[in-house]
Amino acid sequence: MEDTPPDQKSAGNHPDRSSLSSSSWAKASSSSSRREFLQKFVDNDLFTSNLEGWFSALSDGTEFRKNVFDEPFDLTELQQFDYALEGIPFQQLIRMPNALYAGSSNAVEATAQLAIEDFLHASVKGLWETFWGDDAAMPFTVACFHSTSSKFYPAEKIIANGKLEGLCATCIMLKSNKRSRPKWEHIVELALLRPDTGTLSAGIHQQPSLLIIGEALFFALRVLLARSLSRSNTILRNSNCVFVLLVDSQYGGVVKVEGDVNKMDFRAGDVYASAAEWIKYHSKISVSPVDKIWNKLGNANWGDFATLQLLHATFQSIIQLCGVPKKKVEDMANKHITHLQSRRTERQLVDTHTPVNGVGLFRFQQCAISSEIVEVQDETIKETDSREILNLEKGSVIWLEDGSSQGYQIFEVLGTTSLPIYIASPVEEPEKKFMLYVGYGLSQMDPACEDMNLWYHVQRQTKILNLMKEGGISSKYFPELISSGRMVHPGECNRPSSSGSCGHPWCGAPILITSPVGESVSDMISHGKFDSDEALRCCHDCLSALSISASVGIQHGDIHPDNIIHVTSDGKSLYVLIGWGHAIIEDRDCPSINIYFSSTFALQEAKLCAASDAESLIYLLYFACGGELPGLGSAEGALQWREMAWSRRIIQQKLGEISAVLKAFGDYVDSLCGTPYPIDYEIWLRRLKRTINEDDRGKQVDVS
Repeated sequence: MEDTPPDQKSAGNHPDRSSLSSSSWAKASSSSSRREFLQKFVDNDLFTSNLEGWFSALSDGTEFRKNVFDEPFDLTELQQFDYALEGIPFQQLIRMPNALYAGSSNAVEATAQLAIEDFLHASVKGLWETFWGDDAAMPFTVACFHSTSSKFYPAEKIIANGKLEGLCATCIMLKSNKRSRPKWEHIVELALLRPDTGTLSAGIHQQPSLLIIGEALFFALRVLLARSLSRSNTILRNSNCVFVLLVDSQYGGVVKVEGDVNKMDFRAGDVYASAAEWIKYHSKISVSPVDKIWNKLGNANWGDFATLQLLHATFQSIIQLCGVPKKKVEDMANKHITHLQSRRTERQLVDTHTPVNGVGLFRFQQCAISSEIVEVQDETIKETDSREILNLEKGSVIWLEDGSSQGYQIFEVLGTTSLPIYIASPVEEPEKKFMLYVGYGLSQMDPACEDMNLWYHVQRQTKILNLMKEGGISSKYFPELISSGRMVHPGECNRPSSSGSCGHPWCGAPILITSPVGESVSDMISHGKFDSDEALRCCHDCLSALSISASVGIQHGDIHPDNIIHVTSDGKSLYVLIGWGHAIIEDRDCPSINIYFSSTFALQEAKLCAASDAESLIYLLYFACGGELPGLGSAEGALQWREMAWSRRIIQQKLGEISAVLKAFGDYVDSLCGTPYPIDYEIWLRRLKRTINEDDRGKQVDVS
């Protein structure tokens, strides 16, 4: 290189070599050579062709190995990160890739590009606000680049300009100031959307093909080179590691590239051979297995293994350029573990079997630990028949301590459920019919072995229905609270306080009276009345009830055939969701556990997730419509059956025999099982209304 003429030194040109120290000149020369190198390093195909021999050598002898490369994260690390993510409000994604995307349709491909942009934005936003705090503005943006140019744009702009075909990648970038445009050195993480990420892998849970890995290495190396030329010390310090995400419309994986780019031989005459040598001898490459990140409807399922790896890669990329987060993963994970342990203690989950391969079978028990109405159950205690103790038979009359002096005469005793329900009529209005619940009186049982299940159910349901009534929540799909109070018994009452008991068998027994009266779904099934039309109607009406209750923060938590009744009035029929005695209104509340109808999350965690009620409804429809009833003896067996049924699509196939809408709804629930996402009730209610030919024009759910 020729020296700069002396007369140009004062004009601000670069100083000549004689005015620089040897180290400064070497640095300037190195920057110049790698800039030239980066400008010529633009052809992915040429780069990959230089790695073919290396790829072949790596693949030799791996016939019995799953993976050619080590994985970037170990399972313990991912499990702890998964615990730390519990409750993080990741933004619900709207624009989704089509599961059938194969690159043949520009419209579908555009949707997929928009989807991955949304995915990255939701990921980095959720992680930043959770771990680094939302007091500071998020320093990231998401953009795409066309070909290997240095210009970055939102995907919508590239698509609108008709340049979709040459779109290379989507990336998370550090926000640059208004005066400077985004550069390659600002890339935090890259995502390559390729339609064959999953299909070109060796199989499910396998690493992506070496062809796709080669493209990932190409873009990773460009990012590392750009960072090594940065004037920012922060970016410069992080020029030895970069994560590249590989995704298509169903699958995803992570490629991590580490290495000191200063060890590269920047031969401008043969950039691809030089880059390939650096990859072979000076880099460490880690590749995760490819697994599903999108469900059948296109939603991102944050609980999936592959999605967890993508999120963890994004998390590590943020740490690289923004430093250690304010909240530690370990601390947040410990909160989850503490929360889980308290749940198990609260429900007395006791390991009653010797663990097999580290997995024990748990027996569910419950105990009272708070001032809230709490259920106490012991499976070893034989239940006492409340009808025998209270001796409430057809024709019996009971009176309430509600000041109305209103009596109710038992018209019928419904004995299909473990919690007996009575059909009763007001003494003065015998033409009216109501459902009547009676709880045990506290004096009826030995305090050492009280079974409070029925007492709890009546008290809790009264509380829930009162909350709905006071909040102005009413619907034809809910039971209506008519009256509640305590039973008046014959003779003199000498109880010491308002909350005590005088010793009479009926003293203090809580009473709940609701409307309407109907036939339970369990009775309809036994009598052969529950056909495909009824299944569709039942699904619609129950979803209507769940939608309204969810809008005010109440989950049912105990959906089974005895808790849904069929009501006929004025020639119209509908289903009413009853049995709100286990409803969930706050985090500490525990749902009822039923090994046939409880959701997977309820069985695992002893609490509900947003989709738990809908999952229970799916099981109800499956069994009610003739689905094979498995022999389940424990929660562990119930969980294994659920995993098998969903993975083999047994439930959806059975529902598909009834209706395509129910099958689609089964798919939708399958995609949300165990996630924090709320159910989108409106779209399914509209589809069900169309299917059952209910004209909903101008109609709304009757919520006052």
